[in-house]
Amino acid sequence: MDPVIIVGAGPVGLTLALGLARQEVPSILLDEGPGKDEPRLARTVVLREDTAALLERLTGAALGEQGMRWAGWRSLRRKQVMSEVTFGAAESAPLHIAQHVLTNTLRAAVADEPLVRPVLESRLDSIEQEPSGVTAHTRDPKGTWWRGGYLVGCDGPRSTVRKLQDIRFPGRTAVERHAVATLRTDLPWEGCALLHRMPPWRSSWPSAGEVTARPLPAGAWRLDWLLPPGKDLVTPEVLVTRIRETLAGWTDGTTPAYDLLDTGVHTVHHRLARRWRAGRVFLAGDAAHLLGALGTQGLDEGLRDADNLAWKLAVAWHRGPHEALLDSYQAERRAVVAARLRAADQVLPMLRAGAGLRHIVPGAARGHDALLSDGHLGRGQLGAPGRYGDSPLTPRHLEAEIPIGTLPGAPVTDVRVTAEDGSFVQLRDRLGRGALLVILIAPGTGVWDRKHWVSAGVMPRLAAAVAALPHPAELLVAESYPGAPAHSVLLVRPDGHLVTALSGVRPADLYAAAEATVGGAVRLEAEASSGAR
Repeated sequence: MDPVIIVGAGPVGLTLALGLARQEVPSILLDEGPGKDEPRLARTVVLREDTAALLERLTGAALGEQGMRWAGWRSLRRKQVMSEVTFGAAESAPLHIAQHVLTNTLRAAVADEPLVRPVLESRLDSIEQEPSGVTAHTRDPKGTWWRGGYLVGCDGPRSTVRKLQDIRFPGRTAVERHAVATLRTDLPWEGCALLHRMPPWRSSWPSAGEVTARPLPAGAWRLDWLLPPGKDLVTPEVLVTRIRETLAGWTDGTTPAYDLLDTGVHTVHHRLARRWRAGRVFLAGDAAHLLGALGTQGLDEGLRDADNLAWKLAVAWHRGPHEALLDSYQAERRAVVAARLRAADQVLPMLRAGAGLRHIVPGAARGHDALLSDGHLGRGQLGAPGRYGDSPLTPRHLEAEIPIGTLPGAPVTDVRVTAEDGSFVQLRDRLGRGALLVILIAPGTGVWDRKHWVSAGVMPRLAAAVAALPHPAELLVAESYPGAPAHSVLLVRPDGHLVTALSGVRPADLYAAAEATVGGAVRLEAEASSGAR
């Protein structure tokens, strides 16, 4: 089969190419640029636990050494500490990293991957679809035609792919605007991120009421000031004055020494493409959605798009078209992003309506702060990874299904498991390989050599059930899992979302769940219906 064509070589396109390669799917990566990003320390991203783990798994790089994992989080209102979080050694803190550093790490991994073919200085100008594939034409010195099985537009907010497919991109413009400055200085809370609402010092800048400080390596900090509505020009002189006032307010009243490294203005738009699939063409990342108000990170959602789509394209590439499975990409991911946008739109008015305490009922200030902290920390409705609760891939009517600490469709907890070779690994290390994961919860197995229990109890029967599944699967064993009783069996998708938990070894239910997960049940019904005609 022809390779997958990926248009756009930003973090999402690069991640998708690597995700496909890990599942032995070749791709052509069309890059409009020269293959390197200009260093810009005012362009940074915050990665949550799941997306940072995804990128480290794909690149083999220790991203924590290239960025800064927050030691803690503090939220202030005027002079009052509203909330404070300290990340312990066992916790995975948000990772703050310059975008060009992240992109270069992904590019280096792509350069070592023989299944990915990067093509530089290639601008897409046309797409032609056929039942058997898709053809793309690029404007370059040769005017090249590229043939692929599928095409994915990861080409950003002004996506050429989206426009060529005539897909609408409605939404709101300039939901928030931030002035940004990255500088090197000493601040009183080393390694901790800060959200300061309604700072008490007098300012020459019209009050926007909010400033954040996020640490970067080598003593650098990114500061963001929420700008008031409008399109007032942020001049260098005004920004420098604001920097000096803010730093003085956070220290002893005297501006500490600082080196200004980069500046910019960041504008947040909220948009959502009407369709994320048009035949053999898909959208991902900023080409499909724009969000980012209230501390949320649009790149997180783009990386989750790539993770969701990669294993589904891999199934279609290796095993033939699975239309229900490919359709589920839009159904799952668009629903999650739409819910995130709705949540932000609902709370924006009360969080941004007014700066005076008279507008806030008693106790509301702390609740508002919690909402903002959720967005920044990747928690709650604004920030937590989405759950595919209403996915068309959800299996129905499983007699042995039981509730555990993870709801069906939600990301699984990263517990330690025993792999088939007897080694101990983290569950996340087994994701993204194209196989379903079947996990037996068996207390006590961790203290015994594998040879003593692999042929005992329910293991032989479970191993036979896993071997008979309609899709490749890997059998793992865990000492425990939150909320799961002993001898329960968990089925997990290649992107780390729970399919179901079963009470004991139930081969029929396990088979039905696996079949539904890869769209097989729907596909077989369609074939039967076609044969009846």
